[in-house]
Amino acid sequence: MLSITMDYTITHLKQLESEAIYILRETAAQFEKPVLLFSGGKDSIVMAYLAKKAFWPAKLPFPLMHVDTGHNFPETMEYRDRFIKELGAELVVASVQEAIDQGKVIEEQGHNASRNSLQTVALLEGLENGQYDAALGGGRRDEEKARAKERFFSHRDAFGQWDPKNQRPELWNIFNGRKQHGEHFRVFPLSNWTEMDIWQYIKLENIDLPNLYFSHERDCFIRNGVIMAVTEFTKPLDSEKVERMRVRFRTIGDTTCTGAALSEAEDLNAIIDEVASARQTERGTRADDKRSETAMEDRKKQGYF
Repeated sequence: MLSITMDYTITHLKQLESEAIYILRETAAQFEKPVLLFSGGKDSIVMAYLAKKAFWPAKLPFPLMHVDTGHNFPETMEYRDRFIKELGAELVVASVQEAIDQGKVIEEQGHNASRNSLQTVALLEGLENGQYDAALGGGRRDEEKARAKERFFSHRDAFGQWDPKNQRPELWNIFNGRKQHGEHFRVFPLSNWTEMDIWQYIKLENIDLPNLYFSHERDCFIRNGVIMAVTEFTKPLDSEKVERMRVRFRTIGDTTCTGAALSEAEDLNAIIDEVASARQTERGTRADDKRSETAMEDRKKQGYF
């Protein structure tokens, strides 16, 4: 007699995928007008890819929002436009430059100036203008200690502020999205993923990425221990030596705060091997996180991602 054994085990990546898809669907079900925050980085790319899976064959039930500082890498902007077009999604842009022009924020001055903290005002204004009551973000708990405090459903008050001591319990995958008028939630479907999980999933699903993530040559200089690319917005001081380096970016943000890492990893297998042996987190190359010991938490309490 023929005996058939069924194997119902799934890999950890498929477990994480199922969890993220469940949270994406729960967000669409609980909130009236959610939006997905899209930076053009690997985490938001994976989140948007999962959203496509979650609601296929229908279109995404929410738009994608990019908080544009005006200091992006050109490669990121080119990828963003191409990705949005292929996804068939609506793109909403919250502009930091507009906030500066309207006098709502004051731009930092000096060679260490960054628009990173100014994103908060543009983000909160974008959420208010669109009347979005939930913003999906690609934050992961392994990134930084402030991120580790986040719930899947992270409550924000009417001013967009985050109080880590006033969050809802999340037992048995039950999420409480109740809120008062004017309040909203940040939702993090990738909370339980690690950097390694992201890269392994990208390889598994063959997801296209900006070429900044792969090893390439470019002019760089070192500032405060961080390798910075020479760009229109990041120029070396007279005391800083410009060198041709072979680098890649582990995380992508503003040119003014995103550091590079020396790397020979030209493909996904090499990147996965590199991440496995890394002794520094991916945000260890972010200049904005080095401003103080609690830089990320301080920004989040003000309404940052």
